[in-house]
Amino acid sequence: MPIEKNQVVLFHYSVSDDQGNVVENSRGGEPNAYLHGHGGIIPGLEEALEGREAGDTFTVTVSPEKAYGPRKADAVQRVPIKHLMGAKRWKPGMIAQVETEQGPRHVVVAKVGHKFADVDTNHPMAGKTLTFDIEVIEVRAADTEEIAHGHAHGPGGHH
Repeated sequence: MPIEKNQVVLFHYSVSDDQGNVVENSRGGEPNAYLHGHGGIIPGLEEALEGREAGDTFTVTVSPEKAYGPRKADAVQRVPIKHLMGAKRWKPGMIAQVETEQGPRHVVVAKVGHKFADVDTNHPMAGKTLTFDIEVIEVRAADTEEIAHGHAHGPGGHH
């Protein structure tokens, strides 16, 4: 069954940056699951998966505009170090999690002082052209609850 709106897709992926460094890899863990047509994954990847079927393997290169957006120069903010989650000692370049009005976000630590840190709120992959190696594991019809919630449930999705 080809991938189309309101189907749940399970896939394995690895993603590389424009220097060919593998940034993330799902193989060895649960496949990623998403509900197609609901914006649950980056637009360039969702477009590339449209019409594919279980068993398909392919590679797609996605521009920043269809991935995590361009880098914003004014995205550096000063936050109290006690608000950074994920480590005890912070160094520039480390990725921290902070709680925002929109929920948890990942930020990159730019500079660390005694009480405050400057963090870059751009997504760590913003401004990057990314190459995905995709293996479609399963395609199934979504149930009414998944469609109502706008995301996949079960392994690899939301529980």
